[in-house]
Amino acid sequence: MYSPERAKDIVWLSGLVTYEQASKILERIGRLPTPPASIWRLSQAYGERLQEQVAHQAELVSVERVVLPTCKQDHGQRKGISMDGGMVHIRDEGWKELKVGTVFNIEMHLEFDDEADEWAEIAHGANVEYAAVLGTPEEFAPALWATAVNHDVPEAEESSVTADGASWIWNLATDLFPDSQQIIDWYHACEHLAAAAHALYPEDETAADKWYDKRKDDLYQGDIHRITQPLDHSELFAHSGYFHNHQRRMQYHQFRDEGYPIGSGTVESGIKQFKWRLSGPGMRWSRDGAERMIVIRSAILSNTFDDLWQAVA
Repeated sequence: MYSPERAKDIVWLSGLVTYEQASKILERIGRLPTPPASIWRLSQAYGERLQEQVAHQAELVSVERVVLPTCKQDHGQRKGISMDGGMVHIRDEGWKELKVGTVFNIEMHLEFDDEADEWAEIAHGANVEYAAVLGTPEEFAPALWATAVNHDVPEAEESSVTADGASWIWNLATDLFPDSQQIIDWYHACEHLAAAAHALYPEDETAADKWYDKRKDDLYQGDIHRITQPLDHSELFAHSGYFHNHQRRMQYHQFRDEGYPIGSGTVESGIKQFKWRLSGPGMRWSRDGAERMIVIRSAILSNTFDDLWQAVA
């Protein structure tokens, strides 16, 4: 048997590295021979308790229960939200989408703006907290909302949601954060623009690149009609539709001037960190095992693991 403190350290380590790696670290550095199977059992047992605590916390601050103060009491710390999905292999089910959300403070840093070709104050995410669920948007929503409440997002005077064009993301953003500025991730928009350029000039790469370079400036300035008109004229509606649907979310020059992030780097980094632990070579998870590890990993990445463990203890 392990003491609660020792068990906490072992479970924490299991959320950072694989069970086999954790076993080697414990033996070499901690002089504590611990078989991978024992680490797995601890992570499963305590992971279930942590999972129940996270669900309980989410229930306490559900949308129906939270009573927001008047707008006069809103705080001035600008907040940001990003969402995306990554794949995890579940035994007997195949690859399933892990939905990840990040909630963060928006801070301004002086750096060179490649798009404007000048030095400027650029928005970045700080104090990032993560929500992750292996399931549907409806199952993900309570976890994201609880994380947002913990981060005081509903009381923020200004906030933004930055993500790619997935419809489930914008449906969720509209439901949970109706007052937030909605922004399509700049890099995803550029990828769609490049695909449109090559659809417009399928046999002339030079012409496609030239069109892309011109229209990229238009995209940054928010002049979306300069992109959609030639695509519509060529009946490339599958490409123009993306820009028609999201034109209000593509006012990048305005967003940057207003101090909002135009990239979803926080959540893309988060996806990579979750996948590193959950989607390594040869990894296959039971659904219960994956869901418990997701809770552990989320708490570690959010720097809330000790507080969550204490709540369970």
